[in-house]
Amino acid sequence: MKKSLSYAVVLCLAGIAVSFAAPPDKEALQAKETAAWQAFKDKKADDFKKVVAPNFRGVYAEGVSDIQKELSDMQKWDMKSFAISDYNALPAGADTMISTYTVKLEGTYDGKDMSGTYTCGSVWKTGKGGWMAIFHTNAKGEAATQ
Repeated sequence: MKKSLSYAVVLCLAGIAVSFAAPPDKEALQAKETAAWQAFKDKKADDFKKVVAPNFRGVYAEGVSDIQKELSDMQKWDMKSFAISDYNALPAGADTMISTYTVKLEGTYDGKDMSGTYTCGSVWKTGKGGWMAIFHTNAKGEAATQ
């Protein structure tokens, strides 16, 4: 009887541990992604750093970016609006999620119009600070030529 009770307690505790380690649902991760975009749009570096890891890397047409470059570039953007659509997220291990989506934005970077539709991807990792973006990339859609 003692053994059965011990096994039951161990299984119960293991179930609780697994439930805490479970990846966030798609909506929760999309909320984090949206928070990163909103902080960037509003030029709120402290809010941005709450959802983007210190060891973050971004890959863009202009090159590779780290968190310091992202914060510097934030000041050069005048983003009027953004809208995320076609959001999808899937686990890539117990502590990592990959998201893909489309974002339509209106705005300028350093005075140049950057409005358009971008295909995006991010990698999120969880740790002591919760889910944080560790990687992001996006590519602007090309206008169809006929």
